[in-house]
Amino acid sequence: MTALTRWVVRLHKWLALIVGLQIFLWVMGGFGMALMPIEQVRGEHTIAETAPAEIDLARVLALSEAAERAGLVGAVTSATLGQWHAGPVYRFATEAGPVLVDAETGERLSPMDEATARAVALAGYAGDAPISAIEYFPEPTGEYRRPNPSWRVSFDDGEGTRLYVNAETGIIDARRNDMWRLFDFLWMLHIMDYEEREDFNHPLIITAAGLALSVVLAGFVLLFVRMRRTVLVAMNRRAAER
Repeated sequence: MTALTRWVVRLHKWLALIVGLQIFLWVMGGFGMALMPIEQVRGEHTIAETAPAEIDLARVLALSEAAERAGLVGAVTSATLGQWHAGPVYRFATEAGPVLVDAETGERLSPMDEATARAVALAGYAGDAPISAIEYFPEPTGEYRRPNPSWRVSFDDGEGTRLYVNAETGIIDARRNDMWRLFDFLWMLHIMDYEEREDFNHPLIITAAGLALSVVLAGFVLLFVRMRRTVLVAMNRRAAER
């Protein structure tokens, strides 16, 4: 065995030892995520079907008047008109954050209270399970990683379903359940982002992937060397038998 071959063997063993566990986690995580139906992970089966409702424009305030009544004059950067569970609303974007306004009265509806969050969650949930808990979060959580306050409405449906209602826009921004939490854990292991669980271009995973690639390349080199040695031994044996 040449010095180069011995060096490659040592390199392959040490690199395999270092990155072997992470390679296992990559494969295990990928396999586990592939087994879970993505529709259930996203909680799509809990989305209630709602018939589209027409907006009576004759009853809707002009955009400027609605903003004035809500005290938003000069602070608005954009606005949209849409249907909400309680009727037509304007969703204003301001430098301080989004603001929900009743399009018929100009009443400011955000931030929402618990009763409104409950009503929104019940209207958006397809099922008969009762609500088991309602909690308010002024900051992002491990399940809901968005920079706005939210209401978490938990349902006692055996799946650990939790709906996150944006306290500023009145929209159900996220649906979580037990399968999602398992999927999220495997995703964290897969991309090696143990905090935000979103970045798959960070130095740690790039380094680990580079080391894993080195293990594979070193393995190919060893395979070539050993196959070459096997062929040479077989050829020498045949030559000696003649």
